[in-house]
Amino acid sequence: MHLMTDTAVAVKEMLKAVADVNPTFMPADEKAATLLAWLEIESQVAELRLRVMSAAGDVAESEGFHSTGTWLAHHGRVRRADAMADLRLAEALDRGLPVLARALREGAVNLAQARVVAGAVGELPDRVGQDVVALAEAELVRLAADHDPKELAVLGRRILEVVDPERFEDEERRRLDDAEKRAQEKQRLRIRAVGDGTTRISGVVPDAVAARLATYLHAFTNPRLADGAVRRTSDEQSDVEKNGFGHGVNRPRQLAEAFAQLLETVDPKRLPIHGGDATNVTVTISLEALTSGLGVAALDNGVPGDGFDRITAREARRLACNAQIIPAVLGKDSEILDLGRSTRLFSKAQRRALLLRDQTCRAEGCSIPGTWAEAHHLVPWSQGGDSDLDNAVLLCSRHHHRAHDAAYDMTRLASGDYRFARRT
Repeated sequence: MHLMTDTAVAVKEMLKAVADVNPTFMPADEKAATLLAWLEIESQVAELRLRVMSAAGDVAESEGFHSTGTWLAHHGRVRRADAMADLRLAEALDRGLPVLARALREGAVNLAQARVVAGAVGELPDRVGQDVVALAEAELVRLAADHDPKELAVLGRRILEVVDPERFEDEERRRLDDAEKRAQEKQRLRIRAVGDGTTRISGVVPDAVAARLATYLHAFTNPRLADGAVRRTSDEQSDVEKNGFGHGVNRPRQLAEAFAQLLETVDPKRLPIHGGDATNVTVTISLEALTSGLGVAALDNGVPGDGFDRITAREARRLACNAQIIPAVLGKDSEILDLGRSTRLFSKAQRRALLLRDQTCRAEGCSIPGTWAEAHHLVPWSQGGDSDLDNAVLLCSRHHHRAHDAAYDMTRLASGDYRFARRT
């Protein structure tokens, strides 16, 4: 028989000798040495198996299997994905990773580390040359002595920077250039009205665009971590602080609210000209509905057939109070009574004065900074309220929504704060 076969038979016979041995009473130092020894042996046995696997194409062919991996998955009763991964590693070791193969054969690296090293070396561009590939392989094998597979994978992604810094700069530039071109080709954005008052927004955008959006949304959401108005348990607050941006409790909802705030603060005058005028959203509502807060309003964003063209009168009143939209108020015979009002929104100077006066959201117990709050008309704009300091108060987005919600009463306290209570 072949030496490989004799060795396999001999190892199986030796293992029988310890099949019933109980290691419980081994000294601790001997247990430690034995654990590490068996770990090395596992790596050595794995290398032997991979070496045979890379040469066993005739085995698969003789039984009509597509590859040694599919043959092994069937006869060895292992997952096909695992068998194919082993085959790829076996072929990579046989094809040209002598340093890694020797390290695995000697038990200096384990199988998981070997997969990482082979993968990192395999991802190096062909144009770097075999000398650089050999340097990268040797360096990663050296690093494997002190790093687990996860850490080794991080180092592997930057290995070219270590072994060939000058070429790394050029390759990194090329990689990023290719990635940006792919991103431009792959970018997609879909906006579809669901029909239940919500719209589904989905898409793929370049990393740079996503980074800008995340930064803007974070500016709106970050102060909310300390907001007493957003009730959280101490565990939930800890989760938010621990997980960071995008991973906290109810974080997706916070991001959606921040997205709405971002859109409401966009200045239409800074947008491209659309239809001969600045890009604007117009809310059309009857005077009766605007005054009472009952009924519905039409939302015209200049995009026909998008399916999201109706909102409640209550939401229209809130938008008219704060957002950069044009309210078109109609009389009984649909004549236009008012198409916006130049003094509807508070000026920058008024905003600064409000910030000095109120400092934070003036809702009772709310600590949202005034810089992230919205100016609310105490006497609604829709009822003739003026945009002046005596008729204004700073409210965070959450409490500004409640101020326009008929389900809540808003009462001024002696301190100047406002208490919100659900009506019964």
